[in-house]
Amino acid sequence: MSQIQIEQIRYEMTWKIRHEVMYPDLPFDSIKLPNDADGIHFGLYADDYLTSVVSLFNDHTNYQFRKFATLDKDQGKGYGTLLLKYIINYVKQLGAERLWCNARVSASPFYSKFDFVKTDQVFTSEGLDFVIMELQLNNSLES
Repeated sequence: MSQIQIEQIRYEMTWKIRHEVMYPDLPFDSIKLPNDADGIHFGLYADDYLTSVVSLFNDHTNYQFRKFATLDKDQGKGYGTLLLKYIINYVKQLGAERLWCNARVSASPFYSKFDFVKTDQVFTSEGLDFVIMELQLNNSLES
């Protein structure tokens, strides 16, 4: 079993994994977000190796996570689950009322396992179908 650690990281540290996992056929700069410097970025390390990343942005009590990615070779090992649970608890501690994302339609079953609900807002970007999914929070910490 790998030793797991989740910590805040500099936004530049997310770029390589974002590019490799999400849009490897696009130019590297396409995965950079204009507001990256304004976000809070997290990395999951497995045995001291950065494996998963996610970027979090807030608007009052609403938080959006973006560019959630796990290296292909490490998918299916539960790292994404650990990182998403961490983010959910993190925003609850900040008093968030809502956590949401632009989910790839193909990934929506994953988010549904964490009680995220599909909205009626769907769109296509870079040839991929997305749906906005949201989790309403009651501000109670999970155990």
